[in-house]
Amino acid sequence: MALNTAIIGTGWFSGMHGDILARMDGVAVKAFVGTNLEKAEKAANKYGAAGYDNVEHMLDQVKPDAVYICVPPFAHGDIEQQLLERGIPFLVEKPLGAEMETPNRILQKLQQSGLITSVGYHFRYTDAAARAAEMLQGRTAGMALGYWMGDMPQVSWWRKQEGSGGQFIEQTTHIVDLLRCLLGEVDEVYAAYGHRVMQERYEGVTVHDVGTVTLKLKSGAVATISNTCILPEGEQAGLTIYTEQGSLDVKSDKLIVKEKGKLMEYRNAGNPYQRENEAFIHAVRTGDASGILSTYEDAVKTMEITYAALRSAETGMPVKL
Repeated sequence: MALNTAIIGTGWFSGMHGDILARMDGVAVKAFVGTNLEKAEKAANKYGAAGYDNVEHMLDQVKPDAVYICVPPFAHGDIEQQLLERGIPFLVEKPLGAEMETPNRILQKLQQSGLITSVGYHFRYTDAAARAAEMLQGRTAGMALGYWMGDMPQVSWWRKQEGSGGQFIEQTTHIVDLLRCLLGEVDEVYAAYGHRVMQERYEGVTVHDVGTVTLKLKSGAVATISNTCILPEGEQAGLTIYTEQGSLDVKSDKLIVKEKGKLMEYRNAGNPYQRENEAFIHAVRTGDASGILSTYEDAVKTMEITYAALRSAETGMPVKL
């Protein structure tokens, strides 16, 4: 029997997941839910699926085995609640919300249910991250420098603090999660954010457009992660880890290792999105969730760090986790 999936959201990520699922043996994309029926049906047509403008109606009629949630940060909460009540496993794109109240509420109910979940931190599924983790086994990480330097996404909700949570919560969360994955948990953060360009260039911008966050890790290592969205185009995103043997620069497509005058480059061989989907679908089919590298529970820890950074920037004080 085919495993039936449904996708909530009609943006780029929903299509990317839809394409991967449609190519998988024994998996069917049965429905899309959009903010209006026209959007939903347009996204669904490609897969011979049905379009809906209401999550509850879709769940009643399609009864999917698994659901993908690809919605903006502000739209989380009610969707996850409905899936929890029905016991339907879900993969949700990051971040888990624009603030902590929603993820904390969902997590509390999730811990009681034992439901299979996955969160779209695809960096974890890259060969670059896996090789970096392997190499760090024999080294001491002293510090790390992370960065997400780019332009401002051209969607209105992203520019609003209550819509996206800001760049550090919405985009740079990938780098924070990668830091946790490779160097362990964070104890304390101190952040400085600013408004430099975007408030004057566009109407109604309330998110900061530059920021730097200093993080103290439980291991004793320290890190700084900076971001900006004032550039005319996306420039770079990644995490460079400094050890006593040299540096490891983890990017989305490769790992660059510098040590003793040598420069080595390891490019990703596999598609991290494909691996993320395969791990989730395998877990739904078999109950074996060992291949899922970021569960909802784990992703809440990343969200706590990014939200603590916002609180620190607003108060001017360090925030302990």
